[in-house]
Amino acid sequence: MTIPNPIQFPNHSQPRTWLLTSATSPLGVALARAVLAHGDCVVLGIGSADVEKLEIEKEHGKTRDRADEFGRFVREEIVAEGWRERCRVVGMDGRCEHSSRLSVDVILPTNMGPCQAAVADAVATFGKVDILFCCTSEAIIGTVEEFAASSRTLTLVREQFETNFFGQVNIIKAILPSMREKRTGHIIVLTGITSHLGTPGLGIYCASGWALEGLCDSLAYEVAPFNIKMTIVQPNLEINVLTNKITAAPLLPQYSPDSHPAPLSRTIIGGLLDRLEGRGPDENELSGGRRPKNLASNEIETLYPILPQEMKSLLIAETIHALAAIGGHENPPSRHIVGLEGVGSVKEKLKTVSEELEDFVEVSAAVDIETDVDGAIGVVDGIY
Repeated sequence: MTIPNPIQFPNHSQPRTWLLTSATSPLGVALARAVLAHGDCVVLGIGSADVEKLEIEKEHGKTRDRADEFGRFVREEIVAEGWRERCRVVGMDGRCEHSSRLSVDVILPTNMGPCQAAVADAVATFGKVDILFCCTSEAIIGTVEEFAASSRTLTLVREQFETNFFGQVNIIKAILPSMREKRTGHIIVLTGITSHLGTPGLGIYCASGWALEGLCDSLAYEVAPFNIKMTIVQPNLEINVLTNKITAAPLLPQYSPDSHPAPLSRTIIGGLLDRLEGRGPDENELSGGRRPKNLASNEIETLYPILPQEMKSLLIAETIHALAAIGGHENPPSRHIVGLEGVGSVKEKLKTVSEELEDFVEVSAAVDIETDVDGAIGVVDGIY
């Protein structure tokens, strides 16, 4: 794969303002760099999860990667390039709050304050937000049964939805009043082809993406009269999973690669991380059932993949070019799949759905209710 060049932005008469919900991710840093180089303004959102990220990297001696990359970008590159006046960093965390003062753990309905404050800061600084890019994501890996095994793993399920669904929804709700008032705006939500394809070992992650896409598809109709556009961008699985936090549930022996014949995401992603660290099995060993060293613990395991810089740049390049071309477009797509591999996978899924519809179309039609000429209700091809 070669990096497409150059990055193309749609025509516009004046600088736009972008708001990124997770600016410390490799994707966030690369997009911010491209946007600023183009002449637009950008508001970089960081949340408590980003502070946690730094602590985890310190624990593993890997602060040189993600945290340092963002720090160098903000402290050195932005200053050196003269981008300081067009860039602002704001706190942003839309995840639901929890109350530990009660006898049971209660999720409070919203955490809108930080989101509303971030939007207000952006509008006060640059006058408006033209493009909101929701790119906050984490992945929890494990089978549905593994996440039902204990109260702690059930908490991981809740946290997955807080980060990937509720947090994104809250920032969208916070931006809507401003965009409605201006009668313009573009909301871009990053999900993945996992929102088309069920993936073994990523069921909870897939569910959070499907939930977000369902809400956005509905919201698009609601905000269209205000000239607010909505786009869902779906890159390959590796983009969101390998560039963000990964948490694996404890392995149940029934789903161990030694005894479970179906390939699970834990084995595939764990094996890839092993090979990146130079300490894991090759593909033949994985297919033979060997357990990877990463993500195969009997305890909850959390990590941030450390990718070689060249691999990271290649991994996100297509998505950056797609976001630049779509962001603020006069007539953007409602859904965009990044890369031919993703397009092929989704086409195959849609083909399967279409074939199943045809196979059972008579069964579907047999239960259609119709009204006869006398007003009586009956069933097509008649039981009544």
